[in-house]
Amino acid sequence: MYSVGQVVYSKSGRDKGNPFVIVRVEGQWLFLADGSLRKLERPKKKKDMHVQKTNTVLSEIKAAIEQNGRLSDADLRKALSVVKRPGGHGAFGFDSDSDKKQSRGLCEEV
Repeated sequence: MYSVGQVVYSKSGRDKGNPFVIVRVEGQWLFLADGSLRKLERPKKKKDMHVQKTNTVLSEIKAAIEQNGRLSDADLRKALSVVKRPGGHGAFGFDSDSDKKQSRGLCEEV
């Protein structure tokens, strides 16, 4: 099951390996944005089989989408900056303790 605010990685297409945030779910279709390649105004529509699910939910992003919908592309870029591409080290792919400290309050594990 996928939820709004959850971080996923693209498994196919030209954006393969890139992290995205789920901004909307409709059946098997996920609408993904990252704030740079895919903006909130035009999220990428992908089937759930074409993404790699993670246990990371960006709580601030989820709350902004569900409560008032006021979210900017800059907010998405900032939240995704603490999430590394697959192959990173440590919890959530962090490279160091300073990365973990920077992200406190932005991520939660499901």
